[in-house]
Amino acid sequence: MDSQVNITYITVDGYVEMHKYRFLYFVILFSAYILIICSNSTIVYLIWIHQNLHEPMYVFIAALLINSVVFSTAIYPKLFIDFLSEKQIISYSACLFQFHVFYSLAGSEFLLLAAMSYDRYVSICKPLQYPTIMKKTTVSIFLVLAWLVPAVQIAVPAVLNANKKLCSFILKGIFCNNTVYKLHCVISESQVIRDMIILLNIVLLPMLFILFSYTRILIISYRSSGEVRRKAAQTCLPHLIVLINFSCLGFFDVIVIRLESYFPKPVSLIMTLQVVLYNPLFNPIIYGLKMKEISKHLKKLFCPAKMNQCLNTDK
Repeated sequence: MDSQVNITYITVDGYVEMHKYRFLYFVILFSAYILIICSNSTIVYLIWIHQNLHEPMYVFIAALLINSVVFSTAIYPKLFIDFLSEKQIISYSACLFQFHVFYSLAGSEFLLLAAMSYDRYVSICKPLQYPTIMKKTTVSIFLVLAWLVPAVQIAVPAVLNANKKLCSFILKGIFCNNTVYKLHCVISESQVIRDMIILLNIVLLPMLFILFSYTRILIISYRSSGEVRRKAAQTCLPHLIVLINFSCLGFFDVIVIRLESYFPKPVSLIMTLQVVLYNPLFNPIIYGLKMKEISKHLKKLFCPAKMNQCLNTDK
């Protein structure tokens, strides 16, 4: 019986002095989770109810924010359970499921940003062809592929890892990311190659496409009028900020398994928390403040009685 328990359950060991700070952890992250849900949902709601926001650019923004909500919901409830429990454990099957959801949605983030960069490229570089190219059908296909492709590809390592022999039952993290590999007795060469191919497909290729698209936009904008340059800066800058932010956090997650022993436990905890805190909180702020149409509707929503005063702050 004990042997079966050891095989089935993993101890989560990424927290610092859990017995001392458990309620502080809970209050901070529960507040962050509520803020993530409310801020992202508010902007999605505004995009949904306002007809002038039913354009591909705003549809992709709504999809990105929904992605953030689902991403957070895959991580935070288990954290709350850990904070309020005497033992921080997770079944290996649940750990693999969390691993799958975490990396699927992370891959979807890059693909959604790639779709947004293509939308901006067509809008700025081929404005006359925009209505023909970015039809509702095209947008729907991009959305389906952005969520389906990573889910299918990440399912492969998740399923194969289910049959791996475990030599450790202590997870050096607070949720199941690539630290799961540290539990395995052996990491085969074929496994490394397979994971590199997946990384290429859902991260590196979308990033290269994004960089290519924005480079083309930059070249066209530089040769065009001031109005075109203003439009490019206004709509592309938020996407680039989100991309840079998410890429930096993703880079840490990729290298953490290689450099785990070099990071003190508190540093590793802080960096891991940034992966699940920073981006879901950061995205609605960037799009809410930097996208003019969304910002205008936010002001109408939160200060309708003083609408004129609120709008005058833009002038």
